[in-house]
Amino acid sequence: MLRRLSLALSVGIVALAPGLAAQNRKAAAPNPILRQYQAVAARIIAAATADSAAWNKLAELTDGFGNRLSGSEALEHAIDWILARMKAEGLDNPHTEPAMVPHWVRGHEKAELLEPRYVELPMLGLGGSVATPRGGIEAPVLVVSSFDELKAHAADARGKIVLFDVPFTGYGQTVAYRGVGAIEAAKAGAVAALIRAVGPFGMRTPHTGSMAPYDSTVRKIAAAAITMEDAAMLHRMQARGQRIVVRLEMEAQTLPDAPSRNVMAEITGREKPDEVVVFGGHIDSWDVGTGAMDDGGGMVIAWEAVRLLKKLGLAPRRTIRAVGWTNEENGGRGGLAYREAHRGELAKHVAAIESDGGTFKFRGFGFSGGDSAYTVVKQVAKLLTPLGADTVFAGGGGADIGPIMGEGVPGMSHNTDGSRYFWFDHTEADNVDKIDPRELAENVAAMAVMAYVLAELPERLPRGGKPVGGRER
Repeated sequence: MLRRLSLALSVGIVALAPGLAAQNRKAAAPNPILRQYQAVAARIIAAATADSAAWNKLAELTDGFGNRLSGSEALEHAIDWILARMKAEGLDNPHTEPAMVPHWVRGHEKAELLEPRYVELPMLGLGGSVATPRGGIEAPVLVVSSFDELKAHAADARGKIVLFDVPFTGYGQTVAYRGVGAIEAAKAGAVAALIRAVGPFGMRTPHTGSMAPYDSTVRKIAAAAITMEDAAMLHRMQARGQRIVVRLEMEAQTLPDAPSRNVMAEITGREKPDEVVVFGGHIDSWDVGTGAMDDGGGMVIAWEAVRLLKKLGLAPRRTIRAVGWTNEENGGRGGLAYREAHRGELAKHVAAIESDGGTFKFRGFGFSGGDSAYTVVKQVAKLLTPLGADTVFAGGGGADIGPIMGEGVPGMSHNTDGSRYFWFDHTEADNVDKIDPRELAENVAAMAVMAYVLAELPERLPRGGKPVGGRER
């Protein structure tokens, strides 16, 4: 019996062998890109992670110029400094391109709890907000947890300051209260709007950010963010039946559009210089903190990647262009200006990569484009296995490259560990001390490898095919 069982098992294994072999061949599908570029990728990674050059450059930028809101002198001085450094580093074609940008100014602002006890409330006016009337607003507060709750208590909102105490469940969901909270409160007759800071964690630190444009059919009211701790406290007071009175004073104003610039430099392609891989981050920031993580770090990642490739003597077939876009935070005019300045060249833009997802541990890329290109990008990403960052997700892009993605350019975004990103985003705490030099260096390495290989491949990244990442063709 044992002999018959052994024979049966042997026959079964032989019968299964072709199928198992086919599965193994599929699992170990050849990756010619990995074989061809592994050595140069290892060289790039080693050079990028050998020191803290990227972190030191970012520290010099943010310590030297601070926050860089569109329309500010600090932003323009920072752009001048970047351009001078790019020239000194010997990068190709360092230059700026003009863009007119919104110019919102915060001015003096203050929030105070007057009843049931006195507390000065840390606050930040929301970008684009109007001012309060001269002398400020003093009014009772109505706390709600959602737009639906506001509608249910609309009669109680008239003449009050509405506070949206909405816990953070995710940026996409919660940021809506920053965007249109003032509009919805005004529809109910409120005199001002406050929101709980849009973030999952805080140490009594408010977060600013852009509002949506005001609705012309309702009164424009001032809007600001307070801390999650204070929002929760006011909510508890209301639940106890206590009368809550807040005084809000804001001098915010929107001035005429101001001139600004995108800043960029390149490594010129040795064979096909008119074909371009463009990547970068935005150089502007909100007017709090120093914009180190959002997005000075993103801009420095691309800039350092180009400098590193130049230093290593790696001249790819196609041009690699690093861009610091202006005015991502409150207008997106830099991305629009880039599209218009390069509209005639976009058919030869191979790919656009945006670095605006933080500067923490690198995890991989997101991609939007055709399925044929997606396959190529996933093969390139395997070169990043030593960094633990070889995953490519369907869906990539960003605000700055969105305008050229709309013209058919495949778009990518870098993905990092985002677990702490919204702790610091748009706050006074966004400073270079939150950034680990090694993690920043790994971001540079990953971006440099991806950009270099896409620019060096014998055949350019294909367009067309079944869309991945939500893009329609």
